[in-house]
Amino acid sequence: MRQKVVIYARVSSRGQETTGHGLSSQEARCREYAASKGWDVVASFPDTISGGVDFMKRPGMVALLSFLDAQPEENFIVLFDDPKRFARSTKYHLELREALRARGAQIACLNFKFEEDSPENEFIETIIAAQGELERKQNGRQVAQKMKARMQAGYFVHRAPVGLKYETQKGRGKILVPDEPLAGVIREAFEGYANGRFGCQAEVKRYLESFPDFPHLKNGKLAQQRVTDILTQPVYTGHICSERYGINWLKAQHEPLISLETFDKVQERRTGKAKAPKRKNIGNAFALRGIAVCACCEVPLRSSFTKGNGGTYAYYLCQTKTCESYGKSIKRDQIEGEIGEIVKTLQPNPASVRMLSAMFRHIWQARRAQAADVLRQGKRQIGQIDKEIDRLLDLIVASSNTTAIQKYEEKIADHEASKARLAEKLAKRSEPKGTFEEKLEPAITFLTNPWKLWETPGPMQIHLRRLVLKLAFKSRIKYCRDQGPRTPEIAFPFKALGGLPDPKVWNGAGEGTRTPTPKAPEPKSGASTNSATPARLSDPYPT
Repeated sequence: MRQKVVIYARVSSRGQETTGHGLSSQEARCREYAASKGWDVVASFPDTISGGVDFMKRPGMVALLSFLDAQPEENFIVLFDDPKRFARSTKYHLELREALRARGAQIACLNFKFEEDSPENEFIETIIAAQGELERKQNGRQVAQKMKARMQAGYFVHRAPVGLKYETQKGRGKILVPDEPLAGVIREAFEGYANGRFGCQAEVKRYLESFPDFPHLKNGKLAQQRVTDILTQPVYTGHICSERYGINWLKAQHEPLISLETFDKVQERRTGKAKAPKRKNIGNAFALRGIAVCACCEVPLRSSFTKGNGGTYAYYLCQTKTCESYGKSIKRDQIEGEIGEIVKTLQPNPASVRMLSAMFRHIWQARRAQAADVLRQGKRQIGQIDKEIDRLLDLIVASSNTTAIQKYEEKIADHEASKARLAEKLAKRSEPKGTFEEKLEPAITFLTNPWKLWETPGPMQIHLRRLVLKLAFKSRIKYCRDQGPRTPEIAFPFKALGGLPDPKVWNGAGEGTRTPTPKAPEPKSGASTNSATPARLSDPYPT
């Protein structure tokens, strides 16, 4: 009767399984050896796991032992390629040897001959097992040293996070680069959570789940821990942190997906320290929302649309119930036209423009000097932080108190984070780019003729009108339904340049100064719409 054999093959990682031929070549060699001996191979059990772990945690070995337990009457030979495939730990090698012996199985190896039990053979086998363990630990140490050295050089070495991928570049090896379109998704998740678009992490989670191809989805759902891992991953900021290798906020070689400022805002929101962000959505049809206030109660006018007479009409109105103008509507074209007349009068004289150019040049030079001074101060602060880190490292070397060492390491991590934030701020506060003339031209164009920007047609008109009003006036504009706009407080640049508006417009002269507006149905007093269709009211733009 031919001897029955089971084959055991093992590689240390998934990478070796997918990129190499370790498992298949081991099995082929074992089958060839069994054929030369006249043995029958009845089963093969592969493993993809380190040999230094408990053999009962290796799926393939557990399956092999279960196979032997199911056939106790059979005497199998367990065949493997090399002692290192059997186990790479002296302890587990000997324990596995006993586990197979207890099941009546013999051991056969292509590269080592297991002799009959004797003190000498047991000693030799133990030495071989110990040698395998030594090589495993030495390899692990070398890999760890190489990984640490590469990380200290600014290269991330762990698995690429979602939104980034590795790309091999000449002279640099593998380096992280954006993995589109996932990079844009991750960037939007961070920025949306930082600016308040997403109110909580659950909303970020739903946003990520809206992309069917997003990694780690199970039945269309993403584990909340995955979201937390993404939002707390410093590598997205272009920095490397590694508790294992003692690296804190080291500037990385890859380009960041988000700024460190955005990352910090996200962490503040996660810990509940952030303030509610200012609402950005102030409408795209009303230029004066949040800027024009009722002259009676000084509360920002609200806006609405009313349907009637076959069309849709836009209005501003006061919604303060205690105000005498409550519910009385003002046509949008009327109020914006009258305020536009004020903008039209903001025209500086030529002499003031020449003076302004000289002032700008002086400010430009001062700004360059200030930027250079800021850079010097920042570099000095970074140098002081480095000295403090060196001092703490010396204390760690001299100390034997575990608690004190831990405190020193925490302080070093805080200093490294502060240095990274300071370096990012310095990068943003560099000297002005471009020439003085390139920067001056748009500013002079606006100051000499803000009306031109006000009248710019197209989808950006509302945005540009708001920009003009914020730059041209220091405060909100009070508007009276019967008398028109009150005297606005003009901004310093226009006041200094001598652009004085027409007194008739400043005094709110009434109907004679208003811009003609198209006919539209006048809502009844106390209501913002007709009886046919209710108005859609919007909240006033917050201060």
